[in-house]
Amino acid sequence: MKILVVGSGGREHALAWKIGRSAKVEKIYCAPGNAGMQGIAECVDISATDIDGLLAFAVAEKIDLTVVGPESSLVKGIVDAFEARNLRIFGPSQRAAILEGSKVFTKEFLIKYGIPTASFKAFRKIKEAKKYLQTCSLPLVVKADGLAAGKGVIVAATMKEAMDAVDLIMKDNAFGAAGDTIIIEDCLVGEEASFLAFTDGKTIRALPTSQDHKAIFDGDKGPNTGGMGAYSPAPVVTPAMTEYVIDKILQPTVEGMAAEGRPYKGILYAGLMIDGDKINVLEFNCRFGDPEAQPLLMRIESDIVEVFEACIDGTLDQVEIRVDPRPTVCVVMASAGYPGAYATGKVIKGLKKAAQLEGVEVFHAGTRRVGGRVVTSGGRVLGITAIGADLAEAIARAYHGVDRIQFPGCYFRRDIGGKALKRMAGAGNRALVGNVMGSDSDLPVMQVAADLLD
Repeated sequence: MKILVVGSGGREHALAWKIGRSAKVEKIYCAPGNAGMQGIAECVDISATDIDGLLAFAVAEKIDLTVVGPESSLVKGIVDAFEARNLRIFGPSQRAAILEGSKVFTKEFLIKYGIPTASFKAFRKIKEAKKYLQTCSLPLVVKADGLAAGKGVIVAATMKEAMDAVDLIMKDNAFGAAGDTIIIEDCLVGEEASFLAFTDGKTIRALPTSQDHKAIFDGDKGPNTGGMGAYSPAPVVTPAMTEYVIDKILQPTVEGMAAEGRPYKGILYAGLMIDGDKINVLEFNCRFGDPEAQPLLMRIESDIVEVFEACIDGTLDQVEIRVDPRPTVCVVMASAGYPGAYATGKVIKGLKKAAQLEGVEVFHAGTRRVGGRVVTSGGRVLGITAIGADLAEAIARAYHGVDRIQFPGCYFRRDIGGKALKRMAGAGNRALVGNVMGSDSDLPVMQVAADLLD
């Protein structure tokens, strides 16, 4: 089979890496791809949102299956365009992708179908939004309705922060047309987790649980990013919670979308807030998360191409998702200044040394090749992803990889996986972390583990 992967980030690199392990695959193309993907695929210079260009390429090259990474392509209707030409493509239609494309639609959908979520109001005018704010309790959350690359959510602890958030989104147009409408909703408390599942519109096959780290700084401080790291599984999600999410959130969503005339096929990603035994939906995404895809795809043992095809053909009930029981961790290395302004073109060193480590994969995100060198080309540059016998070992391996890579202005969080370690903490775990981190590391990496547990 010839496979086309649409996108250029760490998620798409991980998808191409996993697809390349299928016995069904003869050749992989990536559009537009990145420097890391060039080692496993042929990269073609077509934007992920150039639907006509991607369609023409798929027809000309007789692509057997297209796998879409970014939400922007899905919301723009790439699946509809490909299916109109009888091309096989994995992902939801444009009408179904509205679950991510419009937060207002999703909130109204959740309320209609009795799926737990925070109460909210939507506004198209600044004056009305600010008037409503004065009646609200703090903290609260202000969200841009449309796609904002994971950055259109602002948690406001004070009234000034809330008013400024409204201005930033609606007056300053920080997220463009995505902010023409905003949502103001109650601020839920608890611990966030990501719950992803494959669906063919009827059957649901859940992936392992995972947890993203959205904030730029350690301790979940600072502005939101597209994601600074992730791990799987997420111990905050118990087996009982998994059943609840499938039965009370995902199944009603799939059935509700069908009832709305928007049948949903592909990956359904629920962002959850967990507070004790209470679970609420923060948002839906219509694709693999980034960086959640990296640790999740490392754990999936099934032939991923067979799963994609089953979702397309409506035969997912005949497929089981086999999962490696070992945990995985991804640490994102970013450019200084991200998620704000940042410089690009910085030479990256140490990629080969990191990739040679046992249990470590280096997934590229914002990279490109210039004169034989790999340089930075985005805010999130790399996702160092590792698997281990336990979470402590996976964290240690990921940070061993991070420690071997350098580029000017490199920034990364030092507490990825810390929430899970603390949840599992005990004398035995503390000793285990010390043993693992001290095995072949230096002091900075050892300090990471100590910081995570303290």
